[in-house]
Amino acid sequence: MTAKARANGEGSIFPYRQGFGAYVWVLTPIGEKKRKYVYGKSREEVHEKWLKLHQAAKDGPVASRVPRLDQYLQYWLHEVIKPNRAPLTFVNYELFVRLYITPGLGAVRLDRLQVRDVQKWVNKIPGICQCCAQGKDARRDKKRQRCCARGMCCKEVPSARTVADIRACLRSALSNAVREELISKNVAAKVILPTVRKRKGKVWSSEEARQFLESARRDGDPLYAAYVLILVLGLRKGEVLGLTWDDVDFEAEELAVALQLQRVQRRLLHRETKTEASDDVLPLVGICAAALRQRRREQLAHATAAGAVWQGSKLIFTTRSGTPVEPRNFNRSWDGRVARSGVPKITVHDGRRTCATLLVDLEVHPRQVMQILRHAQFSVTMEIYAKASDKATKDALKRLGNSLDG
Repeated sequence: MTAKARANGEGSIFPYRQGFGAYVWVLTPIGEKKRKYVYGKSREEVHEKWLKLHQAAKDGPVASRVPRLDQYLQYWLHEVIKPNRAPLTFVNYELFVRLYITPGLGAVRLDRLQVRDVQKWVNKIPGICQCCAQGKDARRDKKRQRCCARGMCCKEVPSARTVADIRACLRSALSNAVREELISKNVAAKVILPTVRKRKGKVWSSEEARQFLESARRDGDPLYAAYVLILVLGLRKGEVLGLTWDDVDFEAEELAVALQLQRVQRRLLHRETKTEASDDVLPLVGICAAALRQRRREQLAHATAAGAVWQGSKLIFTTRSGTPVEPRNFNRSWDGRVARSGVPKITVHDGRRTCATLLVDLEVHPRQVMQILRHAQFSVTMEIYAKASDKATKDALKRLGNSLDG
């Protein structure tokens, strides 16, 4: 069959650019009869789409126009992402769409978006000061303006990691448009990005971790038990703050991890953990059990002191009035404890990395480290968290040197 020949019954499939196109007469939602087009690289691909379009036309009204990117993104955000993804995913995607994608590409019709359009847009993002673009300094009181509004640009430009996240958002939206057969290819998938250098997380030695915990225990820090769970069991911050007393079984010496506490804009959500692999029941080792029993006594004392104003909940970690601990306040408490204990400054998540590294130093098998940290992928355990400490590396090189010393 030649490129221009038509199979029996096709009638409306034709060569188009470097592939093929086809159309079907459809009834639009407003009652008009119009042509609806589909495209593809091969005749077989277009024929399959043509048949589906015929069936859709029989089932009811079909939109004949391909929307602009900004119109489609609003549909995608509210009808695809919001009902089916985590709340924080929707918040982040909405931010990327509003601040970056719509201003740069929103006016382009979805099927006319080209790889070079997206590439040029991506190349410009790292050079755009967001303080200028969003008018951040201009919205401040004139007495508090300090940079862009005064002609002194602060160069608040997105990082390479942010640029990658923005492109990932657009790629996800266009992948959905491909599934809905509005476009034939995802142009965002072919864009070249700047190399993202992963931050090397800092970790403590076992001596530094012990010094940190001893400082918190000695001062009666109400979050001492939370610090223990992060450094010994490798729990994430949200998982620690989302723990309830129902998750603790002192008799069986077990701790169930199934929920997390997460701040999403103005809402504090007590919801499922990051991934299905994150849910697990961990052994409640001695130091963890002792810390949680002490925490229980402290919380009961706070409830008694608060009296009628106590806002009781099953959460293990609460304020003195019984309300949940804000994730940002937990970060501040961690940083304050780090400073008071005199150990090198690391983040809360680096505490989780410390757990992994100390397990490696103790020669725990990587698969067991993966199970303790509840990673979905083994590569995450090995490449990101299970970084051998300097001491372990030095000892390993000493052993290698001794074995090669003639």
